[in-house]
Amino acid sequence: MKRFNIVVNGRAYDVQVDELAPGAAPAAPAPAPAPVYAAPAPAAMPYAVPSPIPSPVAAPVAAPAPAPAPAAAPAPAPAAAPAAGSTKINAPMPGNILDVKVNVGDHVEANQLVLMLEAMKMENEIFTPVAGTVVGVHVKKGDSVNSDDLLISIG
Repeated sequence: MKRFNIVVNGRAYDVQVDELAPGAAPAAPAPAPAPVYAAPAPAAMPYAVPSPIPSPVAAPVAAPAPAPAPAAAPAPAPAAAPAAGSTKINAPMPGNILDVKVNVGDHVEANQLVLMLEAMKMENEIFTPVAGTVVGVHVKKGDSVNSDDLLISIG
C-alpha cells in the first residue's frame, strides 16, 4: 500500500493506494466515513446582555368569517371545428400570435403569408401550402399557441 498527500484546490488530502498483483481483481473499497462538521461555538459576549423588555399583550381578536367559495370559472368556448376536407395550417412550434393577415372568406394563393408567429424571440412567417378560400381563422392577435394547435383552415 502506498500513501500520497494530494492537494486539490488548496486543500490537502491523505490518500492510500493499494497495489494489485498482476491479474488480481480489485477489492471493493471500504466506504470512507463522512467528515463531521460542527457548528462554531457561540462567542462569549464581553458585556452583560440586558433582559428583554416584555411587549404589551394585545386583546384577543375574533377570527374573521370564512370567505365564500369562489364561483366556478366558465368553461372555455370550444374552438370552431375546421370544415371537412379543408387544409389545416397548424402551429409549427409554441409561441404567440403577432399578426393575422387574412380573414374568413379571403382568397389566398399558395405560399401566401397568412400569419406571424413569435417564438423564442424570433418572428416566424406562416405561409399557406395551397391556394383556396379561408374557411376558418382559429386564433387572434395576442393568443398563445402550442405545437400543432390549429391556426387557419383553407377550403
